[in-house]
Amino acid sequence: MSYGFRKGRQSIRLTDYDYSQPGAYFLTICTQDRICLFGNDVDGKLRINNYGKIVLGFWNDLKSLYPNVMTDAFVVMPNHVHGIIMIEEIVGAIH
Repeated sequence: MSYGFRKGRQSIRLTDYDYSQPGAYFLTICTQDRICLFGNDVDGKLRINNYGKIVLGFWNDLKSLYPNVMTDAFVVMPNHVHGIIMIEEIVGAIH
């Protein structure tokens, strides 16, 4: 299965691991072609734009949308986001 990684990058996903089981997961989600969609770097700080605010708002809404998921640290960068989620019970996701 291809995940659209840049040339020379490999997936670090474990091939036989069920990622729908309870646990803490570190997420990185990048924009297509690494385009800076969420804001710009101004003097070493992110100036978040409306798209970045939408992403942040969705992250904050995850707890209410998915009661078995808790969120922890989250950061919006110009062309990607990082976050930690904790799945508290089996969600039955399809891989």
